[in-house]
Amino acid sequence: MESMNRKVFIFIAVSLDGYIAREDGSIDWLSSVDSPGEDYGYEEINESADTIIMGRKTYDKVMELVDEFPHKDKKVYILSRKSRAAENNIVFSSKDPGELVRELLSQEGQNIYVDGGAEIVQELMRQDLIDEYIISILPVFLGSGIALFGKTGKQKMLKLTYSHSFSSGLVQVAYERVR
Repeated sequence: MESMNRKVFIFIAVSLDGYIAREDGSIDWLSSVDSPGEDYGYEEINESADTIIMGRKTYDKVMELVDEFPHKDKKVYILSRKSRAAENNIVFSSKDPGELVRELLSQEGQNIYVDGGAEIVQELMRQDLIDEYIISILPVFLGSGIALFGKTGKQKMLKLTYSHSFSSGLVQVAYERVR
C-alpha cells in the first residue's frame, strides 16, 4: 500500500531537444546556464526528500564531478545490474526500479527523489510511479544523446503546477501526474 504523504519525483535538466547527456554521457553543456548564487531550486527540492534513487552511470558521473557525494545525509539507492557492498548511506541494488519504489512507498518517510538516469526514469514512467516531473529545460540543442523520455507505452496526462523562466534562458516546469 502506498504511503499517502510520500511522493516520487524527478528533478532533472534536459536540452531543448530532449537529451539529458551527450551520447558519451557528458553533461558539460549544463554549465552553459551557470549563474553565481543560482541553484534553480535544487537545495529546496533536495531538502524535501530523504531518499534518493539513481542509476550507477549517473552515480559514477556525479562522483567524477564532485569531491564529496552530495547526498550523504540521505538514504541512497544506486541501481546497478551488478551487486556491490553498501557504502555508508549508499545501497547498491539490482532490484527492478518499480519494485524498489513500491517497497519504499510502503515505508514512512519524506519524498523520493529519482536523480536519473534515463533508463530508470523511463521504467518508472512505464510503471506509472512518478508523481511529479520537475524539468529544467536548457536553451541548447544537442542534436543527439541520451533521451530523457523514450517510448512509455501509453499516453499519460499531466497537470502543470509551476513554470518559471530564468535570466540564463533556463525554463523550469513542474507537472503532476493526473490520476
